[in-house]
Amino acid sequence: MDADDLRAAQAPLKERYRQDPSSAEITLEASGDLDGAGITCSVDTGRAMIQAGLHPATGGDGLSACSGDLLLEALVACAGVTLRAVATAMEVPVRSGRVHAEGDLDFRGTLGVDREAPVGFRAIRLRFEVDADADQRTLDKLLELTERYCVVYQTLAGTPALSAGLGPR
Repeated sequence: MDADDLRAAQAPLKERYRQDPSSAEITLEASGDLDGAGITCSVDTGRAMIQAGLHPATGGDGLSACSGDLLLEALVACAGVTLRAVATAMEVPVRSGRVHAEGDLDFRGTLGVDREAPVGFRAIRLRFEVDADADQRTLDKLLELTERYCVVYQTLAGTPALSAGLGPR
């Protein structure tokens, strides 16, 4: 897909969203099953089932996906797609590249060992390695726009309204 193809695909959507802003508001959903004997949750991605479980640092066996890893993987996926879309729109040909995310956790928090230890990531670093014919100013703009338009990055950078509930199945 080149810049013209991208603009052509997005133009009618952008126009509809300008004319009817509420049509741009959607709710994405995810669900998982708690069936089974282990401490796992099977998440249906729409493409495959992922069995999430405890990280080995919290007593897991390492055979199931860790939800922290899945969060970083979602960030990598979103940032990679966003970078590609922004590069396409900017007409910056990206020959190849790699997206890498790493996050720092203190498992004392999630295990309740130390109430002062945070539960969750205390720092996340996202890094891109990009092979493209572009000057540093262009690459800086590519990174700036990727950060700006990446849904997962912006969600992590902000504080969305979050709630939890418990009810019958």
